[in-house]
Amino acid sequence: MSAERYHLSVGEAARLLQARKLSPVELLEDFLARIEAVDARVHSYLLVTADSARASARQAEADIMAGRWRGPLHGIPYAVKDNYYTRGVRTCAGSRLLLDFVPDYDAAAIESLRDAGAILLGKLNTWEYGTGTGAVHFDLPFEPARNPWNLDHFTGGSSTGAGASVAAGTAMFALGSDTGGSVRLPAAACGLQGMKPTYGRVSRHGILPNCYTLDVPGPLTWTVEDSAIALRAMAGHDARDPGSVDVPVPDYLAGLERGVRGLRIGVVRDLGAEGERVDAANWQGIEDLGRVLAAQGATLVDVCLPASVTDYRQASSVINWTESLSIHEQDFMTRAADMGQALRDKMMNGFMTRAVDYLAAQRRRRELAAATDALLRSVDALVLPCAFHTAPPYADPDRVIAYTTDTACPPFNMSGHPAMAVCTGFDAAGLPTNAQIVGRWFDEATVFQVARAYERDTAWRARRPGL
Repeated sequence: MSAERYHLSVGEAARLLQARKLSPVELLEDFLARIEAVDARVHSYLLVTADSARASARQAEADIMAGRWRGPLHGIPYAVKDNYYTRGVRTCAGSRLLLDFVPDYDAAAIESLRDAGAILLGKLNTWEYGTGTGAVHFDLPFEPARNPWNLDHFTGGSSTGAGASVAAGTAMFALGSDTGGSVRLPAAACGLQGMKPTYGRVSRHGILPNCYTLDVPGPLTWTVEDSAIALRAMAGHDARDPGSVDVPVPDYLAGLERGVRGLRIGVVRDLGAEGERVDAANWQGIEDLGRVLAAQGATLVDVCLPASVTDYRQASSVINWTESLSIHEQDFMTRAADMGQALRDKMMNGFMTRAVDYLAAQRRRRELAAATDALLRSVDALVLPCAFHTAPPYADPDRVIAYTTDTACPPFNMSGHPAMAVCTGFDAAGLPTNAQIVGRWFDEATVFQVARAYERDTAWRARRPGL
């Protein structure tokens, strides 16, 4: 087993595969061996599809050797949060209620990645139904995923296994879903790059819904290039998803190395009283990010969000609770005893929310989205905190909840703008620090461009967990 291979980035592996210097079969076997070696401690997977992955790897090798290379995902092993439907493979979303559920079709994102030649390794750990309250009660059918940087610590949620897998080297990249931060928070906890695209950019067809008007699928990756490669394959209009938007998908790789000279970047340093809760190490990382971008020729301007993060979060919570209950009401009414406590608590929040509150939250959402868009139109991108804290220990349940609630993620679920968590280094305990880069609607390309400019001038991608 080669540590160099299972810790390759997607881009590095793709170039080796295209040049026939690396076999898809060899690469896959390294990942299967890595899963065997460490996942009993990390718990990134709920199910590994080794046999079908081996068949796909053999086919990819034959195609590449015959000159039928499909692109940078051909032969690349990846895994998905277990709320993505997989034809003929159990999709249980970490719940007792779905332990026998086997879909008869694939999620749209999995269709797209299969067409690109990517190889599905299996289904990744998640909070029940891909949702919750932020609390972890250790009452689900599967052991919670562990943070590869410190196995006693939280991974962030709800895409828990997606964050753990890429950091641990048990998947080359992973797909999660983000309703209030569930791609960005695991990325932040696990030292990854986590992209929440613009609402409607990626089809949600075949993904177990959490909240119809907030859910967004997105990739968790080791590098910015990897994220651009994955999103380019996933993005596009899909008539099967009512929220899908028919907007051309650019080549995200084309401008990746363009740099930030001449860009006007807004930095949100003032979050009011909430900003006092941001860890000093995370603030330091944001200041470092700003210094790097300024040194490359960007113009930094101090800006403020048009409302407090609490304002966004409160309206978001009402929408989330209500829509989640509307999706899962039948199960809640008939099988609540089989649900974990966190899911039951969330369903109760929805049960007690009035229709007038939901309508008021949606009206407030429209106001906040318009005001946020006005701010984004005044700059090329925003930089601000993502998760306020580094990953807490599971032994401190209050800090686990605070990790999920103390964030600046909800504003951009409410507004729909693309937002990316990026690693900015490590705190004194060796846990990853993070920041968030936000762009205009459907301008993921500029978000990638800014994130790559910072990544290129820092050394954090060379550091891996010592499992």
